Amino acid sequence: MGQGKYTTHIAVVASALGLSLAVWGAAALMDNEAAAGMGRTPASQTPAGAPRTPAQVRPQQVPVSIAHAAEAGGTAVNITIDDGPDPRWTPQMLDILKQNGVKAVFCMVGPMAQQHPDLVKRVVAEGHRLCDHTMSHDTTMDKKPVAYQKSEIFDAKKMIEDAAGGARIDYYRAPGGAFTPDSRKMAAAAGMRPLGWNVDTKDFEQPGTASIVNTVKTELSNGPTILFHDGGGDRGQTVAALRQVLPWLKQNGHTFSFPVRTTP
Repeated sequence: MGQGKYTTHIAVVASALGLSLAVWGAAALMDNEAAAGMGRTPASQTPAGAPRTPAQVRPQQVPVSIAHAAEAGGTAVNITIDDGPDPRWTPQMLDILKQNGVKAVFCMVGPMAQQHPDLVKRVVAEGHRLCDHTMSHDTTMDKKPVAYQKSEIFDAKKMIEDAAGGARIDYYRAPGGAFTPDSRKMAAAAGMRPLGWNVDTKDFEQPGTASIVNTVKTELSNGPTILFHDGGGDRGQTVAALRQVLPWLKQNGHTFSFPVRTTP
């Protein structure tokens, strides 16, 4: 290759390399600026081996589908307790859960939570999870306008959060199972997984302690999520049933979990 041609070739290569570096630098700058604008540390400035902040970790998504399964899988069961908190019955149920080393989900009605923040805080402090059970426990809310459903869900969410001192609400359970596609979407978008049940103990009808216990034993094959109540009336039968049910579940090889909430 002649000297002139050789010099020209070097110049072309250098020019191309310089252009590539300029494009790379601009892209890196834009990425870092975008990251900074989103309030997260740019990847290029994160020390090697350093843990990622929550903003750098891909967020988990809360599905709109109604949850029934247990997080732990296997023979695990989920204890869920609705309509409270109630100053007479909720403390007794919390005591029984603690004695048996069991955690539960408490599906709270907004005004009840507002009236009894001490109980809401105790539920959180003892490792249980919170669930939004609306403002007025309207079992016909699936027939009502979307704006009404939104108010029922989010007004209650605010009351429960305030009573809990800002603790996260993990689930939303529609009164009487009156879910709608809109209510499920709204709840999931707010981080609350729609929550169903597999075993309805019918304890709200006060059928007798033996009946409540027998329902759990005979219907547990339907699935792991069991529905009890601590509000809405006299729950003495439910308290007595829990004292029997929890040890029986353990004796029959069951562990305890929470309902599934998110997917990666």
